[in-house]
Amino acid sequence: MSGIIRVGVVGVGALGEHHARLYASLPSVKLEAVHDTNPARAEEIAAKYGTRAVPTLEAFAECVEAASIVVPTDRHREVAGALLERGLHLLVEKPITTTTQEAGELVAMAGARGLILQVGHVERFNPVLPFLEAAAGTPRFIEAHRLAPYPPLRPGAAPRGTEVSVILDLMIHDLEVILHLVRSEVVDIRAVGVPVLSPTEDIANVRLAFANGAVANVTASRISPERMRKIRVFTADAYLSLDYMNQAGEVYRKGPAGIVREAVPIEKGEPLRNELASFVECVARRSEPRVGGRQAAEALRLAIAIHQRLMSGPS
Repeated sequence: MSGIIRVGVVGVGALGEHHARLYASLPSVKLEAVHDTNPARAEEIAAKYGTRAVPTLEAFAECVEAASIVVPTDRHREVAGALLERGLHLLVEKPITTTTQEAGELVAMAGARGLILQVGHVERFNPVLPFLEAAAGTPRFIEAHRLAPYPPLRPGAAPRGTEVSVILDLMIHDLEVILHLVRSEVVDIRAVGVPVLSPTEDIANVRLAFANGAVANVTASRISPERMRKIRVFTADAYLSLDYMNQAGEVYRKGPAGIVREAVPIEKGEPLRNELASFVECVARRSEPRVGGRQAAEALRLAIAIHQRLMSGPS
């Protein structure tokens, strides 16, 4: 990769600041601009990371060739669509949009213009994933748990992420990884979930059955006192237990003398940094992102189907 890629960030709240921080540290990248609906926050982040704050989305589009979109999900279609129309390559935080129609529109816009559209399914850049992809073979049963405390309250605004169900906020990470591993059509969905502190579900559990016989059981909660991000994969001859948060894991295999336990060799790293570096490389080389708009739209479609199953009553 040669040359400098001029990038920017739209939305510099808690997560958007990390995008700005990491872009400012990446080689072959210039953090050219940031934009936020809160001008004081934009100025603060610009000063902190050696860039400039621009007052409008139109002015922002004139400054950069690629950008991260880190605004609330219900604004993804509006903001990403406006920047795609202006010829920018985009990394849109997950979920891609709130509806499959909006997702399809962004995918079509990027495709028609030959633009990179990557979506922030950051677990695909976790150092545990390469081992999981290589060792999982044909999964027969997958169990995933993703637990987090309720997001901090913000004056005059809903806590970050709670504008959507926990299924779209947290569970969608695991849904996308599971679809990537299983590579088969979902044929049955059994789901339960309840709102506790938000208008939509704060805790949910789903059982997915796939056409190839695989089964996945997925739990997500944003009202847990503890944090957990784990996935367990059972194949015909092995059991893999991986911890996304601690970037560690174990694999159990059948051996001549019984079950053999092995530690998973993982070179630890910062998944978000890996994701942003991969996005910049895709922009420079015009290559397909690891999680493009189409893959993200499939994960969204499944998440919405789960939410609709919950709305229809016990299953």
